[in-house]
Amino acid sequence: MESLRGSLLISSGGLYDPNFRHTVVLIGEHNADGALGVVLNRALNVTVQERLPLLSDLVPPGDPLFEGGPVQPASAVLLAEFAHPESADILVFGSVGFLVSDVTPDIEPSILRARVFAGYSGWGPGQLEAEMAAEGWIIETAREDDVFTDAPDLLWSRVLERKGPEYRQLSRMPYDPSMN
Repeated sequence: MESLRGSLLISSGGLYDPNFRHTVVLIGEHNADGALGVVLNRALNVTVQERLPLLSDLVPPGDPLFEGGPVQPASAVLLAEFAHPESADILVFGSVGFLVSDVTPDIEPSILRARVFAGYSGWGPGQLEAEMAAEGWIIETAREDDVFTDAPDLLWSRVLERKGPEYRQLSRMPYDPSMN
């Protein structure tokens, strides 16, 4: 399978796993060993300042910490847009990438904007491919405004809507279909 690095995985209507229901995941790495990414649309009710004050200078005041996924939720994951893409430890697309090493004073000026995530999403070898074959995910090319959206709670429906008319009905599906 072709690498999905830089793609968005949009959970389909049939994906009921609570870790990924109505999520949009940015894939940062995808190869024969598996895949890694972060959930872009699950802002937590805690700010970066409150939980991770050492990283708070990298985001606007009051920015929320995001739930990146179920893997290592106590670990911070930094996703940023860089003035110099080579500053990223893992470049995902364009000038957006992950910084996995310590944020040093020489790298900080290169960070144009950032999001901080608690944990990440991960799949073992062949696991994501199996979920895709079962139609659990819909693929879309990631854009910078997806990663840094001001309305993360609306991202799932907005990305589905931009895919075209065939996804419009799904984009309006409630989180709990029994509430329909």
